[in-house]
Amino acid sequence: MTVGTAGLPPSASGGSDDGMIAGIRSVLAECGGLAVDAGTLAIDDDLYSAGLTSHGCVGLMLGLEEQFDVEFPEKLLNRRTFESIAAIRDAVRGLVDGGEA
Repeated sequence: MTVGTAGLPPSASGGSDDGMIAGIRSVLAECGGLAVDAGTLAIDDDLYSAGLTSHGCVGLMLGLEEQFDVEFPEKLLNRRTFESIAAIRDAVRGLVDGGEA
């Protein structure tokens, strides 16, 4: 599975919320297996209500790791980390910034 950056510059993964959210939406669309278009979701919409399954969550996590060049530690592998685009953004931002969310 190859997830591109959709034309985003490398700095978009860590600097800009808009760039990061666009990257997350791209991965969601490709790997999340959602029942709805990822582009139509508000950042605080419940992704599980939108069709995210445990299998889709694994694909999403792997796609996010590739997209943002991070690795999710075990403590972030829970439902709450992937419940919304905003939650994912916060977790990825923490990882990109060198810490853990």
